[in-house]
Amino acid sequence: MTTSMPDIANHTTAQTEGTLDWVGMSNIEMPIMVASKGESERMVSAHIDAFVNLKDAKAKGIHMSRLYLLIDELSTSNVLNYQSLVSLLDGFISSHQELSDQAKVQFCFDYHLRRKSLISGKEGWKAYPVTLTGNLNQGKLTIELTIDVPYSSTCPCSAALARQLIQKAFQDKFAQQSELALTDVHEWLGTTEGIVATPHSQRSVAEVKVKLNSSINDFPITEIVDLVEGSLKTPVQAAVKREDEQEFARLNGQNLMFCEDAARRLQHSLNQTDQFDDFWLRINHLESLHAHDAVSVTTKGIENGYQP
Repeated sequence: MTTSMPDIANHTTAQTEGTLDWVGMSNIEMPIMVASKGESERMVSAHIDAFVNLKDAKAKGIHMSRLYLLIDELSTSNVLNYQSLVSLLDGFISSHQELSDQAKVQFCFDYHLRRKSLISGKEGWKAYPVTLTGNLNQGKLTIELTIDVPYSSTCPCSAALARQLIQKAFQDKFAQQSELALTDVHEWLGTTEGIVATPHSQRSVAEVKVKLNSSINDFPITEIVDLVEGSLKTPVQAAVKREDEQEFARLNGQNLMFCEDAARRLQHSLNQTDQFDDFWLRINHLESLHAHDAVSVTTKGIENGYQP
């Protein structure tokens, strides 16, 4: 005689009744194959959150194993793209009929890209933190892509102050000479005495979140990275030779920026593309001068869109 196993979630009711906004699992670790536009499908190590609401006030709980198995099926038999993310959310709700009418899932992972150096052509890997979030609320779908892109920022104020000190050092050195030889000035500028000050710069991070629509199937991860790095001009490097480091110094000197400047550059660039329904971005300059960060936040600014 076979003894049936107890099913508490199905056969008992809540001790204290009440609906719950979200119930599910956090920090599930799985390998996921990701489809990024313009790139070959790539396996990533993802941390996943999966939730549904509990709208039945009397129900004991949800069926967490059903959510897990749907994610596991995606991990082993499918590729994560826009359509499979939508199907996953539909599966969350259909597996919880009478219990749930909302579902959300979030995938967090590092996406590695091969990036070329500035001059030498050497290549190296760079990791970009990515978050993909899907939310299905009573038939209303929202798919968001967030990427952190590092770059270098050099302070315009500090650069001006450094130039002033260099001017003073030049005046102190040559004030008594009625005539100057080009070779003397050229040689002096190549010494530490000639460049007595340099502006402060720091690694910085642009956090970019975009709202996607069904016109996109493969996620535009590389496109967004290229847009950010192309707009700000000073991407953090991987493989570097001396000629690359020199070019990096030149680019920083020619692209001085406060956090406000960086935010406006990216705002302008994102407004030029129509593939995103909305965007939100936060600029973080991890100050080397200060013990705090300089931050700027902006959005597309549409009605009922992202708020700062």
